[in-house]
Amino acid sequence: MKTLLTSLAEPNRWNIVELLKQGPLTVGEIAARLNLRQPQVSKHLRVLSEAGIVVVHPIANRRVYQLNPEPFHELQEWTETYRHLWENRFDQLDSYLKKVQKQGGKDERS
Repeated sequence: MKTLLTSLAEPNRWNIVELLKQGPLTVGEIAARLNLRQPQVSKHLRVLSEAGIVVVHPIANRRVYQLNPEPFHELQEWTETYRHLWENRFDQLDSYLKKVQKQGGKDERS
C-alpha cells in the first residue's frame, strides 16, 4: 500500500494515472497530452509499473500503457477500513450541530 501511495504522491505520476483513466495510451501520447518530455514520462511510467499501477502491452514497435485495476481495489478496501471511524465522527458532528441549532446558535462552551 505504501508503494502505491508514494507512487501516486508525485504530481506528474498522478496526472498520468488520471489521463490513463480515459484509456490506454503510448508514451508519446502521454507526453504530448501532459506537455512533458518522453524520457521524463518513461521514468514516471517505470515507477508506476514497478508499483503495479500500470501495465504495458507491446504492440509492434509501440508500448501501450493502461491502468491495472488491482491496486485500486486494494486501496479501496484499505480506505473502507476507516469508513466507520469517519461515519462515527460525522454522526457526532451532526449531533453537536443539531444541539447548537436548538440552543439558538449559542455554543455551551462560551
